[in-house]
Amino acid sequence: MTESELHPFVESIAREARRPVVTDPAARERIMAAVRAEPVPVRQSGVWSRLVAPRPFRLSPASIGLLAAGLVGIGVLVGDLALNRDGQSTAERPSGAVAGQLPVSDTVVRFVYVAPRATTVYVVGDFNGWDTTKTPLSRTSKDGVWSVTLPLSAGRHIYAYVVDGSWSADPHAPLAPDDGFGHANSVKLVRGGSSL
Repeated sequence: MTESELHPFVESIAREARRPVVTDPAARERIMAAVRAEPVPVRQSGVWSRLVAPRPFRLSPASIGLLAAGLVGIGVLVGDLALNRDGQSTAERPSGAVAGQLPVSDTVVRFVYVAPRATTVYVVGDFNGWDTTKTPLSRTSKDGVWSVTLPLSAGRHIYAYVVDGSWSADPHAPLAPDDGFGHANSVKLVRGGSSL
């Protein structure tokens, strides 16, 4: 493409770009006089002046990555210590029975199961890692009513009961879709606020 085929604006811009830049000799002399008039910084000797003197600080990309990873690690540790002041890690923390160790949640939910002949009843679900020994229910009456109160976040939770080692869905709650493990599960919808 030749210059004559270009758009007229492009041609004028190209002509300006090719033109040599001419500076005013007087302007150059004024700038140099201003630079010479600046006072020369005086270096002070001594330990303190060497400590506070500005120095260039350079890090390689690998050093920056290691520094970032270290800062993230420190943040995780400090966050874990701040949230778990009792010394337990999040994995060791029980999700149920002791009020001082309950995780932060949106609402409190009571699970109730009637099993007059049962010796143990546990609730398992997505809120406790499906651990069959983590959240036991307590017998609340001689009629075989078992219950536990848990803090749960708002949302949809899948759960089941384990009664004397056998899995059972909650007969008073909607059933969840098949989980692929052969267990019937129930669904509990939790809204913000108490769901007792």
